[in-house]
Amino acid sequence: MKALVIIPTYDERESLPGTLERLRAAVPQADVLVVDDGSPDGTGEVADAIAATDPQVQVLHRQGKGGLGAAYVAGFGWGLDRGYEILVEMDADGSHRPEELPRLLDRLTAPPAGERTPDLVIGSRWVPGGRVMNWPWYRALLSRGGNLYTRLALGIAVRDATAGFRAFPANTLRRIDLDTVESHGYCFQVDMTWRVLRGGGAVAEVPITFVEREVGVSKMSRGIVAEALGKVTVWGARRRAGQLAGLVRRRAPARPPRPAS
Repeated sequence: MKALVIIPTYDERESLPGTLERLRAAVPQADVLVVDDGSPDGTGEVADAIAATDPQVQVLHRQGKGGLGAAYVAGFGWGLDRGYEILVEMDADGSHRPEELPRLLDRLTAPPAGERTPDLVIGSRWVPGGRVMNWPWYRALLSRGGNLYTRLALGIAVRDATAGFRAFPANTLRRIDLDTVESHGYCFQVDMTWRVLRGGGAVAEVPITFVEREVGVSKMSRGIVAEALGKVTVWGARRRAGQLAGLVRRRAPARPPRPAS
């Protein structure tokens, strides 16, 4: 199937060339779209130079740092307009190993016997077989805790809803109103997972090894964590309110018929 790997970048000049080289070797049939948010370090120019020598690499330049969610939404729109059947999210910093992408694609295109074709495949750190490398304990605790809170608040079974290595069938994205997605960072990944599940879709998780970046600076910030916590809390409260409203309607006594006049 025609696949597009979307890689958002902001100051990834050092890591991007190696990631693209590994990706093109691991999945040579896939095309790549680098979405650069005007990186001050010249990442966009590096991507342009690579694209000039490889027709399967394209670059989408955006003005200013608009956030991870907006970059992916722009990439999704670009890919859907060009008829791609699978759209993949992947980081530029090497934390998502390109060599593991074929397993995500296989799970999407050839599900095990008896299982439905998933509407989203997540490369998961927190299912059996998944792991992280070179993370300090507090990052692992934050990720595990955030995912536990998300499962409890939203009532979902996904173990790694904040993961950023994932593959969508094009039809899944067409059913989502991407124009209404305003989340960023971890929250964007939770938002997209939640939208798939609320629409009746199936989510599959494939174990991966997540490797902490060796060059560059992490984009994680307190603001990103606060956004995720706040929005998941609101979504969870709305879910509970909806459940309570439904329970009240089911238990309310039926009104007696009005007497004939």
